[in-house]
Amino acid sequence: MSNNNNVKKTGTIRVQSQQKILAAARTEFVLQGYKGATVQSIADRAELPKANILYYFKNKENIYHAVLENTLEMWDEGIGDIDPSEGPRAAIEKFIDAKVRMSFKYPEASKIYAMEIIQGAQHLKEFARTYQRKWVREKAKLFQRWIDNGEMANVDPVHLIFLIWSATQHYADFETQILTIMNRADYEEDDVEQVIAFLSDLILRGCGLK
Repeated sequence: MSNNNNVKKTGTIRVQSQQKILAAARTEFVLQGYKGATVQSIADRAELPKANILYYFKNKENIYHAVLENTLEMWDEGIGDIDPSEGPRAAIEKFIDAKVRMSFKYPEASKIYAMEIIQGAQHLKEFARTYQRKWVREKAKLFQRWIDNGEMANVDPVHLIFLIWSATQHYADFETQILTIMNRADYEEDDVEQVIAFLSDLILRGCGLK
């Protein structure tokens, strides 16, 4: 029994250490960019020895890949599967709700992903060609089925997905611009619900679902 407890404890410590490192890395990559960030600066921010960082991730490139993969996993888990039986309204509401909440909760993750794409997606090209392209095609087919059945307006399904992505991630990627215009130091508690309600209403109207 004690051996099992030790294994569980070790596993928990490993996961906690890795999450602490990834959180520190997200901040460093946002502030310094991939080239400017160093393993030492990530270690300093995580308040861990550099040797600990290298034990888990070997080098800076591996840390960066882990940050990107962690971001994509969070988005996938947050959105989950779209159930065809729920209909287009529920699917769009779920999509918008999940993406807005993740943008507000993990703005640094969204910013790093955006910078990676803007810089040519050197570390994500294979992902974009395979998983992401497949995901968009599957969801677009589902939206097209609802369109063909007369359950929603005749909109371009792919551009609908692009619109939801860009509108929801804008609040993370352009956080500084938004807060400056709104003359605030930070987002307020009710901002998330207001943004979800606004985007859901606007996009559902455009899709003929209101």
